[in-house]
Amino acid sequence: MTQYIVRRLIINIPVLLGITLIVFSLFALIPGDPASYFINPELGANPAQLARVRAQLGLDDPLPIRYAKWLGQTLTGDFGFRIKNGDPVLKIIWLRLQGTFMLAGAALIVGVLVGVSAGVFTALKQYSFWDYSLTGLSFVGVSMPAFIIGLFGLYIFSLQIPIFPAGGMQTVGKEPNVGDTVYHLILPAALLSLTYIATFMRQTRFSMLEALHQDFVRTARAKGLRQARVVNVHALRNALLPVVTSIGLNMPSLFVGTVFMETIFSWPGMGTLYLDAVQSRDFPLLMGMNLITAMMVLLINLITDVTYAFIDPRIRFN
Repeated sequence: MTQYIVRRLIINIPVLLGITLIVFSLFALIPGDPASYFINPELGANPAQLARVRAQLGLDDPLPIRYAKWLGQTLTGDFGFRIKNGDPVLKIIWLRLQGTFMLAGAALIVGVLVGVSAGVFTALKQYSFWDYSLTGLSFVGVSMPAFIIGLFGLYIFSLQIPIFPAGGMQTVGKEPNVGDTVYHLILPAALLSLTYIATFMRQTRFSMLEALHQDFVRTARAKGLRQARVVNVHALRNALLPVVTSIGLNMPSLFVGTVFMETIFSWPGMGTLYLDAVQSRDFPLLMGMNLITAMMVLLINLITDVTYAFIDPRIRFN
């Protein structure tokens, strides 16, 4: 296991270098000059002043030199400074990542627990009223984009029926506490999890139906084992492998959905920070955020592969 993890980490090094090259190239090709952010539009762009700002920011160097400088700084943990206000990029990203992890993590936990449980339930109740009803609702959940779900949820549960707050992480004028944060987290996390509840339910149902018709399940039942043991130990454990793959593949889309949900509910996370960086053409911050996101996706893929061995002992990482 340890050898496999080390090998995968080594393989990810050239992949990560390729990602850094793609990220830098894309932002180098984007129209617009970050130096113009420091020029007062009412006074007009003075070419000499613009050239001086570009020299201070290192934007007048050739692209390969700029990439080498940026990569060298990044490898040492220095992601540079924001063009907008000079704050350290890595510090800002870390502060906002905590809010994103909180929202995305809560949505993922709810999605996995409810989705897998509902998938097992509908598989055991195949062709019943509950099976048709929950399967039909899952189609609605899969087809609804995150921003549509967020807007409807905000309108219903914060405006029409004011059960939950309309945005933010803490109540204004109130001392911050865990209970208040959880109260603000419930609605956006629940709405964000709906798509993943539907996705994981459908995947679990399909995998469970396939596992329940296997010979080893028939053998377990023929031995007189209890239904709960047959389902939880024999069928579910073998049905979880495709579900784990689905969870890993849906993690990037989870972060995309989190961006929309953070924007709708004014949740202080990566989503609102990304929009702010785009509006201010803050290229160092944008490159840092994209690189951190790519690294998290690689880490999630590694965790997904390693999880296989704990679910199915037949898998060996040789």
